[in-house]
Amino acid sequence: MRKLGSVLALGALLSASCSFSDGGSEADDAASTTVSGGVNSSATDDTQPFDISQVEQSVVKIASEGTFIDPESGLQLNAAGVGSGAIISADGILVTNNHVVTGAALLRVYVPGSDEPVNAKVLGVSECSDLAVIDLEGDGYTALPFRTDPVITGLAVFAAGYPASDASTIEEVDFTLTRGIVSNLTASGETNWASVDSVLEHDARIRGGNSGGPLVDEGGRIVGFNYAGNDSSDQNYAISGDLAQPIIDQLQRGTSVDSIGVNGQAVIDDTQGLSGIWVASVDSGSPADNAGIAPGDIITELEGLALATDGTMSDYCDVIRTQGADSTMSLGVLRYATEEYLEGQLNGAPLEASFSFAQEFDETVEDGGSGAYGSYISVSDDSGAITVEVPADWFDHDGAVNPEFGPSIYAAPDLQSFIDTWDTQGVIVEASNIRTSAEIEAVLDEIDLSGGCVKDSREPYEDVLYAGMIDLWTDCGGTGTVAFVLAVSPPEGNYVIRLLIQAVEDRDLEAADHILNSFVATL
Repeated sequence: MRKLGSVLALGALLSASCSFSDGGSEADDAASTTVSGGVNSSATDDTQPFDISQVEQSVVKIASEGTFIDPESGLQLNAAGVGSGAIISADGILVTNNHVVTGAALLRVYVPGSDEPVNAKVLGVSECSDLAVIDLEGDGYTALPFRTDPVITGLAVFAAGYPASDASTIEEVDFTLTRGIVSNLTASGETNWASVDSVLEHDARIRGGNSGGPLVDEGGRIVGFNYAGNDSSDQNYAISGDLAQPIIDQLQRGTSVDSIGVNGQAVIDDTQGLSGIWVASVDSGSPADNAGIAPGDIITELEGLALATDGTMSDYCDVIRTQGADSTMSLGVLRYATEEYLEGQLNGAPLEASFSFAQEFDETVEDGGSGAYGSYISVSDDSGAITVEVPADWFDHDGAVNPEFGPSIYAAPDLQSFIDTWDTQGVIVEASNIRTSAEIEAVLDEIDLSGGCVKDSREPYEDVLYAGMIDLWTDCGGTGTVAFVLAVSPPEGNYVIRLLIQAVEDRDLEAADHILNSFVATL
């Protein structure tokens, strides 16, 4: 498969602050004094009294439970995370972050003063603005007002919420308040999980679990909603109340904004030219769910535009905002679990595999009765220009340069038998930076197998990285062996990769799919 490896953790230096295990020390200096469960002298001002109890009564702890697929940790079955939220009306309207709630099977919302969670319903979410509105059961809640005065640099602010810290259970997570000032009114809001034009930067330290909690002024009025923090630089960010309020109004009416129903993040692997939106979970009944997007998928293209090439959600959100989440949009998805590239539409034709040897030619190759290949290994040519994954059984390989083409890899169970006969499966991958995409058909014509095989077809080929043509040769040597010859180029068209795959039994078709999903050249 096109492995992302540790690069899945990249894409942005910031990290969303919804977590259950993300600890970190509390702020301990004069600019970041922590107040937990009571008044702290450094958080009050005689001329502007700060009602700490009112703020605590209006901030909730949200336990989000569900099954997610994390790009680093893999499947998280029945996982629980913690976030925060701010009550903004007495009838129980609550604001938090989208990444706290989307894709969760259930939410448990703990209101201060109650040991039992309150029933809650998500009214609407915004993936791109990272906001969500929840309706709590009942009424008579203490609500926080929004600040109406202009927010200025140097404004004293307080971050309220429930950072997970070292707690081992949801119940042990306590309310905290940290103090700081607004340091930047127009910090970039482009991250790997949201796309906001600008956000407030402040130094009221936040931690995992603070997501969705309010940033308030000394009068207990909402300045913004915390959504990100960078521990190493002590930079903390909040979506400003001014930008959030119009979106909240729509969400409160039950209308989601700039959302197709995924809880995702931008991922990028520059070495393989792969980027997209990793899907951790999908909201049931959403456009993404109806299209067939599943947790663990990577959305690589939307309306033909390659996504997350800069490591952020910017392009993804710009397309959704331009087209509208209810519009029909073309979609390209790399299904990490099955190593397939799928194409389809949001609000239109569902996803289907764009190309698979195993699906296209399962009746062409004879069943050798050996079962599937158990494991795969990564092999490279001698120069390191080409890498591909082949069955571990194909342990005989060579990476010398083909003087008539360029860097090459030969791999098979027995190379000499693969080269001399039609009885042994194997692959050749070679690349040339002298040839270009304009020569794709000529490059294919140079591999003429008519002396031993029957030419079946020549078809267009495209995957997430390359495009070109593929030839199918059958009845090779009068046996059931088939050969595939593929010539492709990257979008720039500045080099050509050529593959020859010899399939002797049906499991070789699955191996061919694996090869096509893993080969990469850097010339």
